[in-house]
Amino acid sequence: MPAATEVIAARSMNALYVWLDLGFLAVFVAVLLSTRRYQALLAGLAGGLVYFGVDYGVFYLALGTRVVEGASPFWFLLWLSLSYGLTNIAWIWLWLDRDRRAPEWSLFIVSGWFAVALLSTRFGGGTSSISIVRGTADYHGVMALFLFVGYGYLCVRNIRISDAAARAPLLWILAIGILVQFSWEAVLALTGIRNQSFHTLLVNSLLETNMGLPYLYLIHRAVTRRWDERLVRRR
Repeated sequence: MPAATEVIAARSMNALYVWLDLGFLAVFVAVLLSTRRYQALLAGLAGGLVYFGVDYGVFYLALGTRVVEGASPFWFLLWLSLSYGLTNIAWIWLWLDRDRRAPEWSLFIVSGWFAVALLSTRFGGGTSSISIVRGTADYHGVMALFLFVGYGYLCVRNIRISDAAARAPLLWILAIGILVQFSWEAVLALTGIRNQSFHTLLVNSLLETNMGLPYLYLIHRAVTRRWDERLVRRR
């Protein structure tokens, strides 16, 4: 039996949800390409592959905390990881860019998530059901350590730097990390995909994506110093 404080992240969906989401991802990629947000696209694809390595390799194979019913674990988790990895990391990258169209990107992504979830609920009743569960007792402590190390480094760095312009915008980074995951979790909960749990919503929003934001900020800073969004090397 899981500990009382363990966060159990569960989702139930039908096969139509997967196909609709693949269509949304194709449109999202097309818009990124057509607007030449190449860095954001590559960051999103890389993030999806990292998520897959963690979700399938660590959670499913190594720890056994990820359970998939109604679909092939490999292919389903590959889609799932690329889905939220691509959208979340690309979205974060655009906010770190301080993209002038960041509000439009945000509305596009969140409304797309809502549309996919609600359309699948309305029209996907005749398709196969898929359910997934992920326990967190074995690794949320490790995630919290990553969170502390990342933000701790940025805090110490800011304390040691006298030039205010050179300091990391900690509140900005924190807001991005929390709000991106919160948006994802809220859509899943409101549309009935995610199990209804305020505890899960709160903990995941504060921890799961947010723990990577300090590291992603540093990667973004290093990359954008050398290349612009269209992958042209800066002089």
